[in-house]
Amino acid sequence: MKINYYPETDSLYIDLSHKPSVDSREVSNGVILDYDDVGNLVGIDIDEASTKLEIGEIVLGRLPVQITHVLA
Repeated sequence: MKINYYPETDSLYIDLSHKPSVDSREVSNGVILDYDDVGNLVGIDIDEASTKLEIGEIVLGRLPVQITHVLA
């Protein structure tokens, strides 16, 4: 899973899978869910992220993963 914030467009994308998106649905104003070819959720796109999210801090808790790297 990857989380990327793009300040030039104030958008945040959460990439949940390496599978490509073939369908997208806007579920709320500026919140788009991306699906693969069998209907699995593969990504979440949030426009105007700074007005919808508290993006100043990310807290990861109790995830069964190892953090591989952090990019600034």
